[in-house]
Amino acid sequence: MLIPGHATGEGTDRFRRRFEAKFPGHFREFQGLWLSSIGIGTYLGEPTAAYDALYRESVAEALESGINVIDTAVNYRHQRSERAIAQALAAVFSSGTVQRDEVMISTKGGFLNFDGGEPDDPSEYFQRTLIDPGLFRPEEVVAGCHVMSPKFLENQIDVSRQNLGVETLDLYYIHNPETQASHVAREEFDRRMRAAFAALEKAVGEGKVRMYGTATWNGYRMGLDSHEALSLPDLLRLAEEVGGKDHHFRAIQLPYNLAMPEALSARTQRVNGKAVPVLQVARAHGMLVFASASLLQQKLTESLPEETHTWFPGLAKDAQRAIQFVRSTPGITSALVGMSRREHVVENLSTAERPPLNLEQFRAIFNP
Repeated sequence: MLIPGHATGEGTDRFRRRFEAKFPGHFREFQGLWLSSIGIGTYLGEPTAAYDALYRESVAEALESGINVIDTAVNYRHQRSERAIAQALAAVFSSGTVQRDEVMISTKGGFLNFDGGEPDDPSEYFQRTLIDPGLFRPEEVVAGCHVMSPKFLENQIDVSRQNLGVETLDLYYIHNPETQASHVAREEFDRRMRAAFAALEKAVGEGKVRMYGTATWNGYRMGLDSHEALSLPDLLRLAEEVGGKDHHFRAIQLPYNLAMPEALSARTQRVNGKAVPVLQVARAHGMLVFASASLLQQKLTESLPEETHTWFPGLAKDAQRAIQFVRSTPGITSALVGMSRREHVVENLSTAERPPLNLEQFRAIFNP
């Protein structure tokens, strides 16, 4: 039985009030939802029962300690991350410590994925489970791994709902659509995106999804002449074509951290003939922006330059300083941090005991 409900303004505000005294400035309101400035990611780790148990513990710890943003994807650890999250959700919801309407649950689809582990014959597995049932045609696959046909996305949404044990996904991303952009002509890419958005609007209408977005790696960071470049204004136009002015394309995700600041600094988007950073476009449209790789797969957890100590007063560890940079950036909704261990949740969340940098402090990083 799937858990009903979804994140609401009332629920997320209730969650915020429980923790606001301990974590000043940790929750910000976006599109009527109060969301934690740090979210838990579930990408890293082997597809094993041992890591399943670790994620169950860390997700439960996060929810009970002041994080109400969960990020995952159907292909993470061969669907095991979603299933581990489901067990954590069931535990905290049944105990009454957290309620469904207090939590934003986000997942992604687009990559071909296995069911729990890699089969002996991947080609036979995909033929039997995906192609034979008519979820996509072989010519719709690019790079041997990526599909965003409407039937495939509809299937993946249902798979994720079952894996996560919830009736409604708060946010569903097309995962790395730039993979398609780099393999097909731009006109064909636009056609595929338009069809994908139409499928997602349909899922919203059916109550399976509340809003949708694009989760990228290179798409919004690359120069305008790159084959992988994505134009957020163009994607918003496509969403409006299929969903009207009240369309539900309301979020983006991209890597952003001390070593990869392009979301803020690189002028990768064109608006009225002017090149601007993607954060500027997202802010202008009131979009949620989730920063992935806040710690760059643990590379920013140690050996940061000494000067960073002065930028982030009151924080003792480099991981906390790196998180503080991301969550202090204007326009960033939440800094996503992969946390497969309970102790990592405790340490990373302690960053929020200090308020985010104010605008003057943040600007001083770039103009000392």
